[in-house]
Amino acid sequence: MDTAKWGIVSTIKAPARDVLNFAAHHLDIGAHRLFFYLDDDNRAAFEALKGHPKCRPILTDDAYWRKLGMKRRVKHQSRQFENARHAYARATGQVDWLAHIDVDEFLWPARPLASQLAALPDTCMGARVRPAEALAGPGPVTHFKACNPDRATRDRQTAEIWPDYGAHLNGGFLSHVAGKMIYRTGVEGLKVQIHNIWVGDDMNPGEVTLADTALLHMHAESWESFRRALDYRLEKGSYRAELKPGQKGALTMHEFFKALMAEGGEDEIRRFYDQVCTAAPETLEKLQTHGLLHSHELKLEEKRKQHFPDF
Repeated sequence: MDTAKWGIVSTIKAPARDVLNFAAHHLDIGAHRLFFYLDDDNRAAFEALKGHPKCRPILTDDAYWRKLGMKRRVKHQSRQFENARHAYARATGQVDWLAHIDVDEFLWPARPLASQLAALPDTCMGARVRPAEALAGPGPVTHFKACNPDRATRDRQTAEIWPDYGAHLNGGFLSHVAGKMIYRTGVEGLKVQIHNIWVGDDMNPGEVTLADTALLHMHAESWESFRRALDYRLEKGSYRAELKPGQKGALTMHEFFKALMAEGGEDEIRRFYDQVCTAAPETLEKLQTHGLLHSHELKLEEKRKQHFPDF
């Protein structure tokens, strides 16, 4: 097989424009199916997606959960698991591979993703895509920080690039460094998690890293969006209290942000953001020196207008 059909499953709660930007980008790079589970009553996004032949949107309302024979899960992460399981059954026969990613994550292949997937050995049940986290800047080019997969090298580089905060930041990232998986469909017993898959008792059997594809993560692309999301992330999201620290002896992200607030309030949070999350020339130079700088023009507006011209 020279190419493989691939698709995406995502549980989404976001403005319609963001949903369609996310959809348009992945359609533009060759997605064959988009299984979108809209976590709120986003009728505008639903109708726009429904009109596209490669999109399969679902409004996850009470009727949806009743049809699955369960109550709506309280935790967002639990709803993600259920939706990913539901999509896996739908995807078999439509696509060969499925990626479970979020609305602020964008696959970025250096060459056609379908060809990369087709070249994987039959023993590979899932391929990992490593992340690069966005740095805020004026555009149109967006700069991203990557991190070294070797832990000792990553810790050393993080301390050199961000001396004030590096001790508590895994790779200088605010979010995950694990990346996400693209996994085969039609595999009996395959279960999907956020960053891994299981087949029976085996985690990520035959895992291969896609060296020619990155996962561009728009986790803190502007001060306004970062600050708006911070309280939710501390309570229920990626900085919630029960998550472990990124490295031994470090604070958890929950403890870290609480400490910043206690130390200097909003001013300290903003100082942290400006130093760690923005495309400051000094930061870009350090990242470039370590081979960790990625720079791309996403052209999301242009892609949305092409694939969803009425929105």
